[in-house]
Amino acid sequence: MGNIELANGNLVISGRIDSTNAPELEAKITGILEENSFDNLEVDCAKLNYISSAGLRLILKLRKAIPGIRLINVSDEVFDIFQITGFTEMMEVQRAFKVVSIEGCEVIGQGANGKVYRIDPETIVKAYINTDSLPDIKRERELARKAFVLGVPTAISYDVVKLKEGGYGSVFELLKATSLNKLLKSGEKSMDELVEMSVGLLKVIHSCEVDAGSLPDMKQVVLEWIEFDRDYLPADQYEKLKALVQAVPETNHLLHGDYHIKNVLVQNGECLLIDMDTLCYGHPIFEFASMYNDYCGYSYLDPEVSMNFYGVSHDEVVEFWRKSLALYLGTDDAARLDDVERKAMLIGFARILRRAVRKMVSGSEEQEQTMANARKQIAGILPLVDTLEF
Repeated sequence: MGNIELANGNLVISGRIDSTNAPELEAKITGILEENSFDNLEVDCAKLNYISSAGLRLILKLRKAIPGIRLINVSDEVFDIFQITGFTEMMEVQRAFKVVSIEGCEVIGQGANGKVYRIDPETIVKAYINTDSLPDIKRERELARKAFVLGVPTAISYDVVKLKEGGYGSVFELLKATSLNKLLKSGEKSMDELVEMSVGLLKVIHSCEVDAGSLPDMKQVVLEWIEFDRDYLPADQYEKLKALVQAVPETNHLLHGDYHIKNVLVQNGECLLIDMDTLCYGHPIFEFASMYNDYCGYSYLDPEVSMNFYGVSHDEVVEFWRKSLALYLGTDDAARLDDVERKAMLIGFARILRRAVRKMVSGSEEQEQTMANARKQIAGILPLVDTLEF
């Protein structure tokens, strides 16, 4: 038997819908539409076992009456029917999500918006911090595909799941993949080997060009940070900082935006990039600013942050950063490395200043110390920097 009813503002379809019960169910739908007004409507198909052509005509009637209709929790079998008949091209049809648990699973990677867990030898799941993350997941999957097409070796999600602990996750098949920080911590590979792998992948990323407007323009993002900092910096420092960023050459080269050793996995000797939701484009100095913060800036006042996040000491993380910078630039000249690092620090601490204001407890000791240090670093570096180019 099939049934259609309105429950909690959603239409719930259950059982089978075919020619034997379609007239009765159509009458129910007509009554529901006459008694209620909808701009949008979710149709919960979690208990729908089968739908025939007669049932599909009922869905078409609903769509004609409510263009914003969306079918959710559709089983694989029923989804195939909607897909074959072209309904997935006419309206949003969302598969039912499998439920998995990440409790007790090993954390093998971490980015700005989530953690990556290994749930079995062949499968990893990125669990998103935001529990209402489906739009974020969709965007990141699209970005990962875009990067993959450009030639960046990246993990591609093949499924979306619900997490038993709450929220959603993206599923990847990565057999025996290990993050660079795990390899550094275990000593399985030397730091120099890992730096070479990391910088090699970074150069592949930066060699790609994208269409303007297809991703966030990192130069514009940084200018927004500077504008936010305007109220927390002396006017002359704000003006110079803004002018330096404005003078950075426009370029459409791909940037990762959150590149560090927990976001690079190694599988069968190949590096794979994860956490793609921060993809953007622009000059590499913006990438270096993000890397500086990840390796040095966020742990500047508390070196234990490095150990807590990466599982290795602050000194090792800073050494990894400096070696990476040297290999990328192709020089061991300390003055040259210091010069480029200062440029990265300038942008990095501008971001940290904004982050302290927006995300730390207002008036707390942590916030006051972080803001004071960021302003001190900016004030000390600005007189030494006349351009952010390198």
